[in-house]
Amino acid sequence: MVHRSGEQLAEAVAARLVTVLSEAQELRGRASLVLTGGRTGGAVLTALRTTLARDAVDWSAVDFYWGDERFLPSGDEERNETLARANLLDHLPVDPARVYPMAASDGPFGADPDAAAADYARVLAEAAGEGDVPVFDVCLLGVGEEGHTASIFPDSPAVHEHERSVVAVRDCPKPPPTRISLTLRAIRSSAQVWLLTTGAGKAEAVAAAMRDADEVTVPAAGARGRDRTLWIVDSAAAALPDSGPPR
Repeated sequence: MVHRSGEQLAEAVAARLVTVLSEAQELRGRASLVLTGGRTGGAVLTALRTTLARDAVDWSAVDFYWGDERFLPSGDEERNETLARANLLDHLPVDPARVYPMAASDGPFGADPDAAAADYARVLAEAAGEGDVPVFDVCLLGVGEEGHTASIFPDSPAVHEHERSVVAVRDCPKPPPTRISLTLRAIRSSAQVWLLTTGAGKAEAVAAAMRDADEVTVPAAGARGRDRTLWIVDSAAAALPDSGPPR
């Protein structure tokens, strides 16, 4: 799905989210959403907060998770949780007990990202009931210029992880170097995965991922939903000349 600008993309994603979450609540009385960070993710959260259709969702019956997190102190402006609270969660009647942030570096596990990752895996397993990862209604993800998604970078230990649902990520090529991330296996538990990205710098990664690139080389290629996978991009991210039609 191609939109002319990042602003239009954010508004369209917000409207689509309202529809999917409200439909899930009509069926089951609740809904679940995996949040992402970054400029595009933040713009979507702001648009979701301000859209006139936001009242169609019972926000107190939405479970909020994160796809990845920067392992920084609580409240640090670079944390995805901080962005989500400022742009969305602090402005809606959410149930705090249904908001599941990943631990901060000054939290109960101190500076041990492995323990923090293991605890988040426990949270997911408890929410799942059966299995070790719940079926998220929608998982929002960003995409990096080299094709990373969440904090799963090309040819990193995280992209080779096939057993665990959550891992600590060290020595990231982008700061901050230490993070916590869902694995591709956990991401693929989602009913729908939406990959959001903007800008010409992402065009090559978008084209490669949509043409079945190897997930080790382009991790975003391995981010797929059980029922649906959407690539939602602006015209700049979609514009790769002579690349042929997407699959």
